[in-house]
Amino acid sequence: MGPRVGVVVFPGTNCDYDIARALEWQGASAVPIWHSETSLVNIDAVVLPGGFAHGDYLRPGALARFSPIMDAVCAFAYEGRAVLGICNGFQILTESGLLPGALQKNRDLRFLCKPVELEVTSTKSVLTRDCAFGDRLEIPINHFSGAYVADEETLASLRANDQVVLRYVTNPNGSSDDIAGISNVSGNVVGLMPHPERVAHPLSYSQDGAKVLTSFVNAVLSHAR
Repeated sequence: MGPRVGVVVFPGTNCDYDIARALEWQGASAVPIWHSETSLVNIDAVVLPGGFAHGDYLRPGALARFSPIMDAVCAFAYEGRAVLGICNGFQILTESGLLPGALQKNRDLRFLCKPVELEVTSTKSVLTRDCAFGDRLEIPINHFSGAYVADEETLASLRANDQVVLRYVTNPNGSSDDIAGISNVSGNVVGLMPHPERVAHPLSYSQDGAKVLTSFVNAVLSHAR
């Protein structure tokens, strides 16, 4: 039996079914968790999926950070357990302080929805541990506030600690240092703007999303042993 992955659902989340199915294709069991819950019982990993949590009021992820479940998610992460934030989930992870930096509006103030090419720039994270450094992946983006920003000190720290896990080969949104995804220092918390769940099915135009989601599921299994 595969690991039980909690998929947190906020008002406005719209990618929860997509990531649940994608995780199940990789052998995990997806468990929906409503944002008003206060605990993570019998859960082996957590995913914060894409969407528009709380309507993106104030700014994306700012209100979701205060949802009751987030205290449990933060505690879960601090225990070294696997936490993945995709798109809006990445925004929530930065707002909650689990990841450094912030996501702001795209460079040209346009909503972007297209496949992009990514380069794996670290293999120490739960999302990329089964990849090879330098691997190229084609995974779509779907965001308006997807430009990762941080001050120079934070960017230097991310590079020094091998926390930049994915970079855009051609930067679509103005992200600092071409960053598409980062991890915390330990590598158990990862946020990325592209949507791997959209290219995880055997019949999709690319299966590159399955590569990183399989890595995530394998990392959870390794921790559980």
